[in-house]
Amino acid sequence: QLVLVESGGGSVQAGGSLRLSCEASSYTIRRYCVAWFRQAPGKEREGVASLWLARSNYPDTNYADSVKGRFTISLENAKNTLYLQMNSLEPEDSGMYYCAAGSCGTWYLEGGYTYWGQGTQVTVSP
Repeated sequence: QLVLVESGGGSVQAGGSLRLSCEASSYTIRRYCVAWFRQAPGKEREGVASLWLARSNYPDTNYADSVKGRFTISLENAKNTLYLQMNSLEPEDSGMYYCAAGSCGTWYLEGGYTYWGQGTQVTVSP
């Protein structure tokens, strides 16, 4: 069992930055494919970024086109913590952000993830 707890959300103006954190209950998080998803009101949850360290023949990171060049996913093994650095934020980035861990499959689909956090809210004002 892996418990994930997100933090770092908040309100920011467009162009600003936030760093989301996802603390895992166990070092085993590094064995999983890990990802950030987000869900805006009235919309489906969508994959934002993923990272997998364990498989050498799989791309290390993946990003949704809408966040490429602005967001960076990283994993700090010593702290069992996953991060999402978000720069140049836009109002369209607003939503509840979730971290997830699992076997991935297709990285941006929810079905590939077994463990989920409770979410942290991000609000970007124009």
